[in-house]
Amino acid sequence: MPKDSEYTDHPIRTIIVDRQDYDVVLRVAFDGVEYVGHLWFTHVPSKLSYQDHGSVPGISALDAVRKANEYTEREMEQRCYRALSEKRRFNRLRRATDQMIDKIRHLNRVVVGLEKGIVEQESGKKELNEIQGQLLDIVRTLRDHAGVEDEEKE
Repeated sequence: MPKDSEYTDHPIRTIIVDRQDYDVVLRVAFDGVEYVGHLWFTHVPSKLSYQDHGSVPGISALDAVRKANEYTEREMEQRCYRALSEKRRFNRLRRATDQMIDKIRHLNRVVVGLEKGIVEQESGKKELNEIQGQLLDIVRTLRDHAGVEDEEKE
């Protein structure tokens, strides 16, 4: 079974929206039940990325990628507009927060697995220690990310 907190990025294609190029990547993670992908649109000149809040589910990471590749240009453009409409000013802090939430979910799944006997005790305790260390690493970076706004590069 894959580790729940890991994700993989899959390039989809470059699209043009309002005469601007955006590289499209599908970030796929296993949530414990299925693979869930989120499209990221990276504005080519500025390298700023915007996440579409819609999801692309699949029975495998490659299934989610296949579905994303099947989107028409119009569907991809609509998803890009949706992502751009929800621009965040503090993306570095948001990414760190998202990572922390993913780790907390993973931590909870391991604990529940240990309690139900699904996860072997020794490896489960080792994994809990690793997750705790990863959480502490993320927390140590939060001060560096707080209040730092993304800048549009002209």
